[in-house]
Amino acid sequence: MALVGDLRVLLRFPDFRRLLAVRLLSQGADGVYQVGLAAYVVFSPEKETSAGAIASAMAVLLLPYSLVGPFAGVLLDRLQRRQVFLYGNLLRALLALATAALVAGTAPGWLFYVSALAVTAVNRFVLAGLSAALPHVVDAERLVLANSLSPTAGTLAATLGGGLAFVVRLAGPDESGPASVVTLSAALYLASALTALRIGRALLGPDADAARPGLGAALLGTARGLAAGVRHLAAPRRRRAARALLAMTLMRFCYGALTVMVLMLCRYAWPSGDTGVAGRVGGLALLGLAVSLSGAGFFAAAVLTPVAVARLGAGGWIIACSGAATLLVPPLGLPFAPVPLLVAAFILGLITQGAKISTDTVVQSSVDDRFRGRIFSVYDVLFNVAFVGAAGVAALILPPDGRSTALVVTVTAIYGATTLAMARFDGR
Repeated sequence: MALVGDLRVLLRFPDFRRLLAVRLLSQGADGVYQVGLAAYVVFSPEKETSAGAIASAMAVLLLPYSLVGPFAGVLLDRLQRRQVFLYGNLLRALLALATAALVAGTAPGWLFYVSALAVTAVNRFVLAGLSAALPHVVDAERLVLANSLSPTAGTLAATLGGGLAFVVRLAGPDESGPASVVTLSAALYLASALTALRIGRALLGPDADAARPGLGAALLGTARGLAAGVRHLAAPRRRRAARALLAMTLMRFCYGALTVMVLMLCRYAWPSGDTGVAGRVGGLALLGLAVSLSGAGFFAAAVLTPVAVARLGAGGWIIACSGAATLLVPPLGLPFAPVPLLVAAFILGLITQGAKISTDTVVQSSVDDRFRGRIFSVYDVLFNVAFVGAAGVAALILPPDGRSTALVVTVTAIYGATTLAMARFDGR
C-alpha cells in the first residue's frame, strides 16, 4: 500500500519517529481521557445524567479548542516546543490524576469541570506545537507528506485510545471504572512527556534569531487577522467557500445534536428493563460500538471522498452527503432502536467527514493563500462551536430517555434546507 510505503520513508528520520511517538501517546491519552469523562458524566450509577450535563461536558472538551486555538501559535513562537511537550504533558498527567481523584471522591461538580477544562486547554498548545515542529524533523521534500500522515496517525491513536478506555471501563468494577480510565490517561500523558526527552531541547524551534513582535502586539494582530479573514471570506468571489463553510457548520450541528440523543438513549432507553448496574454497562457497550462505527465511517469517507469529488465536484459531494442524511435520518432515527441507530452512526460518520473533506478542498481552492491560515482558524472555531451549540439545543429538546421525535424532525429539516440551498447555489 502507498500509505505504508510513505510512512516507511518518513520513519527513516529518527527525530520524526520520536516526534510521532510523542503525538501518538499524547493523542492516545486524549482518547482515553475523553471516554473516561463520558463514562463518568453519562454512566456513573450514582448520577442522574441529563442532556444538560452532557452539553456541559462537551463545552468543557471542545470550547478550549475554539477560544484558545487561534492564539496558541502566538505563545508557541515564544517557547521551546520540546519543553511544551515535556511540561504540557507532565501538567496534563497531574491534572488527569486530580480529575481521577475528583471522580473517585465526592468533590463538587464545578471542581471536576475546572480540572477537565485545564486538561483540554493545554491540549491545544500541544497539538499546535506538534504541527509547528514538523519542519524541524523532516526535509522540505517530504514535509507535505508528513503533514498528511502525522495528524491521521494521531486521530487513529485517539480512536484506539478511546477503544482501550471502553475495554478498561467495561472490565473494571463499576464504582471505580471512570477513575481507572482517567488514571490510565495520566500514565499515557506521562509516557508522552518522557518520550519528548529523547528529542534535543532546541531541535524543534522556534529559531532563536527569528524576529517576533511583542506579546500584546502579536495577540492583537491575531485578532485583527481573524477579522480580516472573515472580511475576505465575505467578498463576492469567495462566496463558494463561505457557503461550503456554512453548510459544514449546519451539518456539524446536526451531528452534535444526534450524538447527544444517542448518549441519552444508551444511558436510559436501550438497557431495556434493567435499571441497575448491568443495564448501564450494556448501554456503555452500545455507546462504544456506536463510537467505533462512527469512526469507521470517518475512515470510509477518506477512501470514498476523492472518488466522489472527482465525479461530482466538491460542492456536488456536499449536496449528496446532506441529501443522503435528509433521506436516511428519519427511518433510522425515529424507531429509537439500537440497530438502526448504529447503522446511522456509521452513515453519519461517513457523511459528516465526507462533507468536511470537501469543504476543506473548497476553502483551499477558493481563498487567497495569504488568508488561508486565518480562514481555517475561523473554520475551526465554527466547527467546534456548532457541536457545543447543538448539545445545548438538544438539552432543551430531549426528554430524559432521549426519545425525541421533535429533535429528529428538526435535524432532518436542517439537513434538507442545507441540501436545497447548496443545490441552488451550486447550480448557478
